[in-house]
Formats: sequence, structure tokens, C-alpha cells
Amino acid sequence: MVVNSRIEGFYKLSREERLKEIAERCNLNEDETELLGDPGAFDMNVLENMIENVIGVMPFPLGIATNFTVNGKDYLVPMVIEEPSVVAAASNAAKGARETGGFKATATDPVMIGQIQISKVADPDAAIKSIQDDKRRLIEEANSVDPMLVRLKGGAKDIIVRKVQSRTGTMVVVHILVDVRDAMGANAVNSMAEHLAHLLEEMTGGKVFLRILSNLAMHRLARSSAMWTKEFLGGEGVVDGIIEAFSFAEADIYRCATHNKGVMNGIIAVALATGNDTRALESGAHSYASAHGGYEPLTRWRKDEEGNLVGAIELPMAVGLIGGATKSHPIARTNLKILDVESATELGMVMASVGLAQNLAAMRALADEGIQSGHMKLHARNIAIGAGAPPELVDEVTRRMIEERKIRMDRAKEIVDELSRKGDS
Repeated sequence: MVVNSRIEGFYKLSREERLKEIAERCNLNEDETELLGDPGAFDMNVLENMIENVIGVMPFPLGIATNFTVNGKDYLVPMVIEEPSVVAAASNAAKGARETGGFKATATDPVMIGQIQISKVADPDAAIKSIQDDKRRLIEEANSVDPMLVRLKGGAKDIIVRKVQSRTGTMVVVHILVDVRDAMGANAVNSMAEHLAHLLEEMTGGKVFLRILSNLAMHRLARSSAMWTKEFLGGEGVVDGIIEAFSFAEADIYRCATHNKGVMNGIIAVALATGNDTRALESGAHSYASAHGGYEPLTRWRKDEEGNLVGAIELPMAVGLIGGATKSHPIARTNLKILDVESATELGMVMASVGLAQNLAAMRALADEGIQSGHMKLHARNIAIGAGAPPELVDEVTRRMIEERKIRMDRAKEIVDELSRKGDS
């Protein structure tokens, strides 16, 4: 099912109208639509089986980013996030990329790393040679743990051995490279690592301690690129400003941290919506940003010969469509239906594209009007609501704060009191 992600005036519709539009376009059934529209309809027994000591649920806004075209296919992208402007900014950036053909994305095979730490090895070099010489048997042993994964053309593909110096001595660290197909992969990889532990102790004479997946998924990368015209961005001066912002992130770790946070604003919002592991994605992304000698931007930006802006992103994308909350959480399942991806690799490419779009939107705001102008306009509504403005006064309180350039809780309360007194008189 391929839908048109260009929905003119979507943000102008009421919440009920937006839900109806998405339900019709994505062929949601009555139960799925009701669950999205009324979180109170959620079966609490599902949550009780997900974590411990459950007492309730904390709802977060679920929005839809429109306009995304990735590799010629349109996507309506569910995003769960509490921060104003993120969904709107991603949609707008996707609209600009759409004008030039959309995002072009690729991905490597979904290969995860399982680490086995072997300590107290008398002769590390001999142990490494022994493991390398017996690699084929180790791979076969690992694959015996998950024959179903092997039948799906996944499974252990390679063994890499490293010598690591630590405060407790020299360690031999074995990496199992496992193609996990449409899973995030932690369970499959950890099971294989556990299975090989005793065999590796016999081969090396050492003691195995940790055997666990690494979240630095260096072999499971997603890449995306796109071009935005200088006209869409507001002129070549804005393009130059964006290049300056990127140059700042390249040169300064303090700026780079916030630059990459902007990337992850988009990616993590989609991960939450689809029930994927946000902590693993954050850890992997920031580790990857540090993997080449220093902490670097996850995106790259340049100006082409015509003065247009070209951007690209590359980062680990350990996401899944099966297992965990992606299957147990009914709203996550519904969001995946809206997104309409056929594989975890496709999901990763879409999420990388969202991250690139979000990064572009943030830098454009910084380089053009300043982040406060757009971000704080949306934030003003939250301030108005927090100040106690009733629904019928929220728009007026928001308008007054923006007009006065005083987007503060104390000013919001003053306006609410003033308008309430007028209403009473």
C-alpha cells in the first residue's frame, strides 16, 4: 500500500479530521483508529506485561510527518515527541526535498555485533590464532542456536578477534557478526554469544566474563541524502548560513553535541512511535559519531554549483519490525501499518531520512530567523496551557505573548487573568 504523503493543509485540520484522513489513507480498522484517538482505550494488561511495577500510563503526543518521499516511495511518518516544532519542521524539510526528487537512501545488511570478553589468557596471540583457525566451526556452532534465522538467510556470518588492553590486563575480545534480518537482534545475538562462551574458554584457556550485544552497530548502517533548492530555503544567503552552522559543528564539540541532538530529535520520535529501542539508537549514534578520532556530526552539508544545498547522513540503525514492543504494543503495530515498511532495513532508511530532514530544519531556523522565532511560537501554546488558559483562550494568550515577545509563564498568567476578568464583566 503506497499512499500520497503530500496532504495540503493537514496542520489546519482538527485533530479528529487529521485522524480520519490518516485512517482512510492507511486503511486503519475501527479498533486501530479508536486506539489512536482515545489512549484511554488501551488495555493496561498489555503494559503490565511489558515492565515491572506498573501503576499507569503517561501519554505523549503522536503526530504525523507528511511529505516524505524516500527512494521514490511516499511515507506518512508517525512521530512521538513532546518537543514543539519537530513534526512541523520535519514535514516542511521533507516538502523541500520532495521538490527535487525526495531522499535517496541505502543501507547495509542488518548485521549486529555480539561481544565475548575473554580474560586471564596466558598467551593472547596464540589464543587469537586458535580462534581464527577454527572460525568456521564457531560460526556453525553459533548458527545452531537459531536455525530459523539461518533459514531466513540470516545468522552468524563472521568472527572477528581483537586484543584489548585494560586496567585488569590483556583481554581477547571475540566479535560475532550476526545478520538479524527484521529483528533489532539483541536476543538472537546474546543467545549465540552465550552458546560460544564455554567453547572459547576451552580453546583459549581463559575466563569468559561478558557476552552481550554491542550497540555500536558499525556493520548496520543507514544512509540518506537529498537536495534543497536555494529558492525553497530562502536564498543563497540562507544556504551559506547553513554551511556556516555545519562548519561550526565540525569544529566545535559543544555545538556538535546539539547538532547531533537535532538529528536524533527526528529519529527517536519515529523509534518511539514504532516501539523500537531509543536508548540503543542514541548510544549507537553518538558512539559512531566518536568512532573516527573525535566527536563528529552525523550529517554532512555542502553547496552545489548552482548554490543549492546538498545534505547526507550516515549512522547505525539497529531497528526491528519483530519482537519486543514493536509486536506487543498495539499502537506501535498501528504506527508501523501507517508507515507501511516491509523490512527493518527499509524502516532504517526512512528514519535516517527523517534525521536528515530534522537536522536541515534546525539549521535553517538557526541560519535564517533564529531558533526562537519558530520554536518559541509553538512553545508559547504549551506555556499558555501551563498557565491555566482554558481552551477558548489558548489562541489569544499565545498570540499576545508572541506579539509582545514575552513568552513566559508569568506573562501568560497575567494575560489569562486579564482575559478572564473581561469575560466576567
